[in-house]
Amino acid sequence: MRAMFPERLWGWRFILLNMVLGLGHMVVLFNAGSYVALLPHAASDLGGVLPSFGGWAQTDFMIGLALAFPVARWLSHRYGDYRVLIGAFVLYAGASYLCAISQTLWLFLPARILLGLAGGATLPLGQSLWLNEYPDRLKSVGLGLWALFTLMPFTIGLPAGGWLADELGWRYLFYLNIPFALTIAGLTGALLYGRGFARRHIRFDLVGFLFLVLVLGGIQTLLNMGNDFDWLDSPFLRGVLIVVVVSLICLVVWEWGTRHPAVDLRLFTHRNFAIGVICLTVGFLSIQGLLTLFIVQLQLLMGYSSFLAGMVFLPMLLLGVPAIMVMHELCKRVDARLLACLNCLGFAGTFYWIGLFDDPHSYDQIFWPMVCEGLFLGSFFTPLTVLALHGLSGPLVGRAAELAALLRIAAGAIGITIQGIVLFRRIHFHQLHLADHFGGRASVSFGGLEQFSAKLKGAGLDPAMVAGKLAATIKQSSAILGMNDAFLVASYTFMGLAALVWLADPTHLPLHATAQEELPEMLAEEMAEDVP
Repeated sequence: MRAMFPERLWGWRFILLNMVLGLGHMVVLFNAGSYVALLPHAASDLGGVLPSFGGWAQTDFMIGLALAFPVARWLSHRYGDYRVLIGAFVLYAGASYLCAISQTLWLFLPARILLGLAGGATLPLGQSLWLNEYPDRLKSVGLGLWALFTLMPFTIGLPAGGWLADELGWRYLFYLNIPFALTIAGLTGALLYGRGFARRHIRFDLVGFLFLVLVLGGIQTLLNMGNDFDWLDSPFLRGVLIVVVVSLICLVVWEWGTRHPAVDLRLFTHRNFAIGVICLTVGFLSIQGLLTLFIVQLQLLMGYSSFLAGMVFLPMLLLGVPAIMVMHELCKRVDARLLACLNCLGFAGTFYWIGLFDDPHSYDQIFWPMVCEGLFLGSFFTPLTVLALHGLSGPLVGRAAELAALLRIAAGAIGITIQGIVLFRRIHFHQLHLADHFGGRASVSFGGLEQFSAKLKGAGLDPAMVAGKLAATIKQSSAILGMNDAFLVASYTFMGLAALVWLADPTHLPLHATAQEELPEMLAEEMAEDVP
């Protein structure tokens, strides 16, 4: 829905609104990325819980972001985009305060979910208000600027979050949200006060939304708690699985028959949409999961500070920004299937490269893999979004973009947990393997463990200290090998996606399409590139 108003802002008011909305977009995405860097600090401070427990706050935050999309659409129809945006940022400030003062995980977790719901509502509404101020001939410029605001928190958010954790404390991430969110709400209200809108009375699909909450929340709860509570040996998790299965069946049946569904599952009858969304969700599941796994393990396993662990990802900016800027134009001239295939093969090669790092000193050479990952991340979303939207028209484009964004964000949350499960399982396997083959070929680039033991004894360490050093070495090497397995699985997954895209219909756009004809797909591409 577009806001109705007598004239667009111009001059300093136009510039100020751009700055305010761009800042709001960055604040929300910054909280998604930077929390990953300070996760070990938060886990140790919230009653000393395990890092896997601290990760619940990130995955449930992302589920909140995803669930906010259908709610934001309905609220904007009833109350107008800018009113809902202001309310969402006020709620965001309140949720941030609850996160900052939390002393236990059990208060922090619901506050973080509330933060995700409030932040998720701002993502599509902020984009809509931003583009309403641009004339049609300049909307592509507006989308390019919005893309820069989108990518910056994802890249600089990691080292900035690490710096906050190391220098000020992890709670300052949330304390700083409060003045920013309230300022954004106040300035937006002052600039857009009195704007009218076309009210649309559409019934909210509450039943479908509740089924969606049960499905996504249940899946995430099952994955979050599985490792720590022994999966289906836990009566609670068996109950959660039953609820998920029943709710999923009810969701499909209900949404297929309702007139205004919370999620339009009928879109999956379009071949390109189904293939494009599968590639987007599965691909982002791997990318987001590996990013979170890697930055946490650099701190827990390698002893990196939060700031240094975040700095590892800064080289992604070098080629990521140019890739985003040129990919839309490139998709007009080249079949999106080819671009998506090359991108997936690039990710497969990069993850395989990182998966070969087999000792702590290998990570001194991580700069170039991160540069490559930035290139492929910047070119990942656009061709797959073009592929998914090919053949759709009218209001279907908007609903398809919303559903793709919802599923992609939820897949990112699930991916964080799945990669943690892979690491948990493979660490124990490699620990047993190294212990059984002490000093053999499985010692993997650490030199023979027997020789290492002899050197420690020669240095005057007593047997107990030698045993402790050997145990620490085996633990570190098994964790590195387990992390390698996660990267290698992702590499093989992307090779499969590179083949899958060729099952879709070929895509093409006219070389001289008008701005109005290109706008729906450009909006969808931008929504898909909101990387939390």
